[in-house]
Amino acid sequence: MTAPHANGEDAATRRAPSWGQIGAGLAIGVVGGALFYVLTLPLPWMLGPMVLITVAALLRLPVAGPAKIRPYVIVVIGVMLGSGFSPALFDQVLAWALSLLGLGVYLALCGIVVVPYYRRVGGFDPVTAYFAGMPGGLTEMMLIGRDMGGDDRAIILAHASRVMVTVAMIAIWFRIFLGVELGDRSAFGTPFAEIPAVELLVLAASGGVGFWLGRALRLPAPTLLGPMLVSAAVHIAELTTSPPPQELVIAAQIVLGTIIGARFVGAAPRAILRALALSVGGTILMLGITLGFAALFHEVFGQSLLQVVLAYAPGGLAEMSLVALAMQADIAYVASHHLVRITLVILFAPMVFAWIRRRGAAPPD
Repeated sequence: MTAPHANGEDAATRRAPSWGQIGAGLAIGVVGGALFYVLTLPLPWMLGPMVLITVAALLRLPVAGPAKIRPYVIVVIGVMLGSGFSPALFDQVLAWALSLLGLGVYLALCGIVVVPYYRRVGGFDPVTAYFAGMPGGLTEMMLIGRDMGGDDRAIILAHASRVMVTVAMIAIWFRIFLGVELGDRSAFGTPFAEIPAVELLVLAASGGVGFWLGRALRLPAPTLLGPMLVSAAVHIAELTTSPPPQELVIAAQIVLGTIIGARFVGAAPRAILRALALSVGGTILMLGITLGFAALFHEVFGQSLLQVVLAYAPGGLAEMSLVALAMQADIAYVASHHLVRITLVILFAPMVFAWIRRRGAAPPD
């Protein structure tokens, strides 16, 4: 049984959206991002547009996303992720070695538990179940899963729900049991006017070279991973210490959120609600593994229980870094683990799936 498609139409039969539909979609996306930002909700500039555009699509409003520019927008996100690497990380890697190695075991456990959940409970096809169950980034898992024949809409819903549910549950836990209330969410990036012109050129070159290199090397999610690796290299070499301009990062998130939400144009509400319910179940399983892992190994890692929870929780980099700041935890520890988690999933999840496929077997169920 395959994963339920949110829209029964075949992609080849859909009409190309008009400029008016794309403009309406982007306008609603901007409103959604601003609304989520004012309300200090998680990942406001991406999840805000996604939620409002999804609602608009379910209401049959004439909206669409600028899908053709998606590969170029993803470059900005890749450069942003790469900017999280710095020479200072090397001084702490040895102290974090066991914890970072533990991520591999954690990811494997998540796959062993969550992929069968999507196969048995959700009835997803093997490709969709596999990439919906991998705790990687929303965009990269959707891109890789789609390229391998999975249902990109079901994968999107799984990962969007994972981020939201993870942040909500951890925020509630910290607020009720620890008395910590999440504050304002600052956007990634530095204001455009504060970045020297030379560093802007380095960042632009990182994106351009990474875009070409990712495709030339046939990397998974090449327009994301290529720029991320090149950006990491130039930041470690201290050719620049700046992230991409904040305004560009916000614009990229709005465009991506709009594109994601617009994928549900014509969707059946029942199918979306079912996918969301399944995603909540999958996220709870991942969080259970996170808490169990942290309880068993935090002393071995030389870290507090809460710090390991923040580093391993299957949420977004921005949200987990924010919670780490509120908890006066080691932000570099938390952020580096999420960067490593994303990188490991991007690099190895497609390889493992290809190996399983060559052996003629489905992912474990």
